Amino acid sequence: MARSHPVDVHVGARMRQRRTLLGMSQEKLGTAVGLTFQQIQKYERGSNRIGSSRLYEFAKVLDVPVSYFFDEMPSNALSGRPMSGRGRKGFGEAATPFEQEKDPLIKRETLELVRAYYKIRESRVRKRIFEMVKAVGAASHAEVLGGRKGR
Repeated sequence: MARSHPVDVHVGARMRQRRTLLGMSQEKLGTAVGLTFQQIQKYERGSNRIGSSRLYEFAKVLDVPVSYFFDEMPSNALSGRPMSGRGRKGFGEAATPFEQEKDPLIKRETLELVRAYYKIRESRVRKRIFEMVKAVGAASHAEVLGGRKGR
């Protein structure tokens, strides 16, 4: 069974990230470009490669430049090749840049938080919430570090 190319996985993850940030369902995105939600799922997983004309359509619907899909791509992805799945080491394994579960920017919770944050119309309220979250995060981080030192 062939594995996805790391670039396809990255582009799909960026597509999912943008779609989720906009609050758009896979079905709605699919309808906008004439695809089923199952096809969108395959693109987002990187199991289907996105052609240039299709990528251009996605960019228009998601209101981003085509380059958006390639932003933040790890430099070693450019040298990646599809994996055969027969025990070869390389991309797609644990601890690679493509282990999406560990990237907080791709998590649905993060995207929903950002979307909700920007729905707050009052900039002063938004700024206060931002400062509060930073303070709670810093205090929590300091508590964790303090607990380690006490051992």
